[in-house]
Amino acid sequence: MNKKVVVGMSGGVDSSVAAYLLKQQGYEVIGVTMEIWQPESAQKTEREGGCCGLSAVEDARRVAHMLDIPHYVMNFREDFQKSVIDYFVREYQAGRTPNPCIACNRYVKWESLLQRSFEIGADYIATGHYARICRLDNGRYAVAKSKSAAKDQTYALYNLTQKQLEHTLMPVGEYDKAQIRQIAAQQKLLVADKPDSQEICFIPDNDYNRFLEEETGQKAVPGDFVDQDGKVLGTHQGISHYTIGQRKGLQLAMGHPVFVTELRPESNQVVIGENDDVFTDSLQASGLHCMAADHFEKGQRMLAKIRYSDKGQMCVVKEVSGQKIEVMFDEKVRAVTPGQAVVFYQGDIVLGGATIERKQ
Repeated sequence: MNKKVVVGMSGGVDSSVAAYLLKQQGYEVIGVTMEIWQPESAQKTEREGGCCGLSAVEDARRVAHMLDIPHYVMNFREDFQKSVIDYFVREYQAGRTPNPCIACNRYVKWESLLQRSFEIGADYIATGHYARICRLDNGRYAVAKSKSAAKDQTYALYNLTQKQLEHTLMPVGEYDKAQIRQIAAQQKLLVADKPDSQEICFIPDNDYNRFLEEETGQKAVPGDFVDQDGKVLGTHQGISHYTIGQRKGLQLAMGHPVFVTELRPESNQVVIGENDDVFTDSLQASGLHCMAADHFEKGQRMLAKIRYSDKGQMCVVKEVSGQKIEVMFDEKVRAVTPGQAVVFYQGDIVLGGATIERKQ
């Protein structure tokens, strides 16, 4: 009897081709689109894109029909609200910069979807992520970089559990984007030329502050721009408008470029400094999740990425207490941002990651 796999179909080309590839490999494939969006018009969704809007459901349904596989829509709104949107709002209110895709992957696309898939008798779930899953010599599962360095999505997958990895397939990780589009075109899938979604799916217009005001019912509160010594330099529009390392849009006439170096929610201040002030050679992080082994070896050298687009910097990790760690880099890194993830690699393998608390 063929193994059964539930493919999370977002209506995009990657997940559509994932479903096709798995069917070709002999799996019994079921397409599932996760209903997680907030109410919106189909016209708006079509215009602005996004991976979980109404038009995405229709695209996924049509692709499933072309592939001759069943397609279902499952409601995950409550899980998405609690694990992603509430977290997103809470982090911004705390003066941090969240990564909602990491939270969504861990708690919705995997935890909730996997549980629902088990309930309908599936053996695996699959997604269109550009990443691979491997089993290491020590018996543990880990995420490995995709064949396509340009599209690699392992940064956002560092906190998946061993059980989740054991029951996950990622066929797209063996290809680059051009090959995926070529396969879609050869199979005449209607999404072959569909553009990639660039923004956070629940904020398709990319206006974070509008979204935060609508979610909380509160407008951003203006406050002081200050320098490192507390001298007031001007008025900011509200802490949620800014992130560490930001230079553009500050509207400060300082006579030379200046940068956001710190956010202070308790005093509603945005600290401004020079370019050098944005660099550091160490950071503290919490919530360490080890993937490739159950712990990091003392003095183990590894590559760390502090944001999705980061090329990485070699470092050593020291445990401070419990799941808190200190990361010491060989060379200074720019714009360490509280709330973002620091993800560790050995070659192509993800060793684990943690949430950045502050620079040292």
